Amino acid sequence: MRLHLIRAAMAALLLIAFSAPAVAQEDVGPGTPSFKEGDVITMDNLDSLKQFLPPEFWANRDFFFYEGMQLEVGPFYRDYKPAKEYVAATERFAGQAKIGPENSLENYTAGQPFPIDQIDCKGDPEAGAKMAWNFDQQWEGDGASSRYYYSYWDRGEELPLYYEGTAKTIAMGRRVEAEYLDKNNGDMFRGEKRKSAFGIEVDAPFDARGILLMTYRYKTSELPEADRKNDDTWVYVPTLRRVRRISSAQRTDAVSGTDFTFDDLRSFSGIVPQYEWTCLENDLDIIAPVNSKVGAYPYTRDHNFGPYGLSYADDRWELRKAVKIRFVPRAADHPYHHKDIYFDKESMTPLYSFAYDRKEELWKIIWHNHRWSDENIAADEGSDWYAGWDGVPDPRDLKVISDTIVNTQTGTGNRIEFWDSHGTPLKSKGKVRRYIDIGRLTKGR
Repeated sequence: MRLHLIRAAMAALLLIAFSAPAVAQEDVGPGTPSFKEGDVITMDNLDSLKQFLPPEFWANRDFFFYEGMQLEVGPFYRDYKPAKEYVAATERFAGQAKIGPENSLENYTAGQPFPIDQIDCKGDPEAGAKMAWNFDQQWEGDGASSRYYYSYWDRGEELPLYYEGTAKTIAMGRRVEAEYLDKNNGDMFRGEKRKSAFGIEVDAPFDARGILLMTYRYKTSELPEADRKNDDTWVYVPTLRRVRRISSAQRTDAVSGTDFTFDDLRSFSGIVPQYEWTCLENDLDIIAPVNSKVGAYPYTRDHNFGPYGLSYADDRWELRKAVKIRFVPRAADHPYHHKDIYFDKESMTPLYSFAYDRKEELWKIIWHNHRWSDENIAADEGSDWYAGWDGVPDPRDLKVISDTIVNTQTGTGNRIEFWDSHGTPLKSKGKVRRYIDIGRLTKGR
C-alpha cells in the first residue's frame, strides 16, 4: 500500500513538473548583444550568450549546450502583455493590495496585486514580497489543461521510470472576467473559499494507471500561518478501490526517485508567506527559451533535448527583461538555504531558478520552455489550441509548457513535458462542478 501512496504522491508532483562549484552571486551585466534576431547560436559562438545568462547557468553549461545544437535567436523584447481583462483588473484595483504580517497578502481582489512599474526594488523593504505575489498571481487564463510526460535522467540515460496522463488546474477565485468580477468579487461560485482546484489522471505506466488526484488550494493560503488553511489533497488508488487523503505538509520533500519537490514546479508553487523574500534586480537582460517553435510530448517524443536529456538549446530563444528575487525559508528544516528565481518582467512567467542547499552550495537548476497563446507550432499548425472564451476573447498568455530540473551535485534530472497546455476553461459551470467534485474520484476510471 505504501508503494501506491508513493506513486500517488509522485503523480501529484508531476503536474501540480557532475558537481559544480558554487558561483559568485554576480548579476548579469548590461551590454549590447553581439547576436541579433535570426542568428543561429552553435558551440562556435556560444560565448556571445554568456553576458545574458544567469552565472549559475553558464557555469553548468555542459548540461545545456552541445555540439550540433541550433539555437535560433528570436525577437528582442516582444510584446507579451497579458490579456486586456487582466490589465484592466490591475488598473481597477491598483493601490488596494497590501503586504501584511509574515508577507501575507491583504485587500487583494484580482489582476496584478502590485503594479510592477511602481515597485522600488532597492528602496522598498517589501519589494521582494510584492514581486513574489505578482509572480504567484500572474495571468494564466483559466489555469492549465494538458497531457503530460514525466521522464527521469541519470547522466544522460533515460531511466525506465516514467509517468504520463492528463492534468487540469482551474482558477476558482481571483478571476478577471466581468461575469465573476462584477457579481462575485472574482469568485467562480458565490462564497467560494478555494483559490484553485487541480486534478490529474495517470494513464501509464501500467501499475500506476487509473490513479486520480484532486487538490484544493484555499484563499487563506495568502494569510499568516495562524489563519491559513493548508492544501487538501485526495487520491484514488485503483488497487485499494478507495480514496485516500494525502498530507500536504511535506511539500518540500523530494518524492521517491525525483529531484523535484512539490514546491519546485514552475520554479515556485509554494505558499508565499512561508518565506522571506528579497528583490535582487528588476531590470536584467536575460536570454531564454520563451516561445517554442517545436512540439514535444504529446505531439512527439523525438525532439532532441541534448545528451543529458535536459536541454532546450535546440529551439528559439529570446532576449527579455527579467526580475530576480530570492526566497529564504522560514522553516528551519527546509532543504534549501535559499532559491533565486528569474522571471519575465512583462508576463511574470518563470525563466530560471537556482536552489542552494543548507551549506549554501548550488544544488538544483530549474528552467522552463514556453509557448505564446497566439502562435501554433509545427506539430499542430492550423489548430486553435488555445481558444478565447466569453469574457476573454484574446487570452494573451505566455504559457509554461515544460519544467526541467538538473541536480548539479549528482548529474541526475527530470523533465516534465506538456506542450499542449492551454488555459481555456471548460464549457460550463456544471462541468467545473463535476470535475472538482471529490465524489468523482470514488468512481475511479
